[in-house]
Amino acid sequence: MSNAAPAHLGALYPFLYAQPAPAVDAFTAELVVSTAGKLREAAALRAQVLTEQGEALAACARALAVALDTGGRLFAFGNGGSATDAQACADLFVDPPPGYGAPVLAAYALSADVAVVSALANDVGVEAVFARQVAAHARPGDVAVGFSTSGNSPNLLAAFDRARRCGMVTVGFSGGGGGRLAEPGAVDHLFVVRSPSVHRIQEAQTTTCHVLWELTVAELAGARSRPGAAQGVFADDRNTGTAC
Repeated sequence: MSNAAPAHLGALYPFLYAQPAPAVDAFTAELVVSTAGKLREAAALRAQVLTEQGEALAACARALAVALDTGGRLFAFGNGGSATDAQACADLFVDPPPGYGAPVLAAYALSADVAVVSALANDVGVEAVFARQVAAHARPGDVAVGFSTSGNSPNLLAAFDRARRCGMVTVGFSGGGGGRLAEPGAVDHLFVVRSPSVHRIQEAQTTTCHVLWELTVAELAGARSRPGAAQGVFADDRNTGTAC
């Protein structure tokens, strides 16, 4: 039986598809080399994203600080592995790590409610699973954050379309060339991890989101500490309004 691998798998895991099968020591050595290479690639990609898109991150953080300080809420969403990134993003705002002195802010992961997601997928269609939730829960001035490795997911595009029409601040995370999220007007703020690897894209997106959160927290702290600055409305004090 052949031990040959598809080209993309052989490139990702060369130690699994060596011909002939390596001895234990050689296997371990290849594993170490492969892992070290992936770590270097991941670190370089993170640095590249943060360096090239630093000004854009700062601008986005200012927009998020204004929205959240005046009672806006953050709604994050994504599919598959990007759904876990959306959950982590929402958790970061709701339950900030100790040591930052960060405020607790209202944030929700629209991909986390399995009952709602599966009901919408079954009754309406997969493309509606996020847009319908945005329509039901969001209000003008809220924030929509979507994660994708391709930038082409129809349900993300539908959610962002609804969010824009609602008057929300829209933030997209994409990979590769950006996909349809990179089209003019698709989102207000877009951060693209220019890599063909889904693994590296998601790793860099996680770091980029954490940096965006830190910058947003710093903006909030700065705005609230300025003499004579009006204090924003905290998340649980927000007045109810008309949903989108």
